[in-house]
Amino acid sequence: MSRWLEDYEYRISIGWWVFLGASGLALLIALVSVSFQSVKAALANPVKSLRSE
Repeated sequence: MSRWLEDYEYRISIGWWVFLGASGLALLIALVSVSFQSVKAALANPVKSLRSE
């Protein structure tokens, strides 16, 4: 793999902070979406939900 990548003219190095930032952003998106859905479920009227089933 290293030999194959050496053939490219332009090379960059990816720092550790890129992976840390990407995983932090993914965790933040997951936390916000789960929180939003749990608040939405907590504020919903259970009678209306049971009536529709």
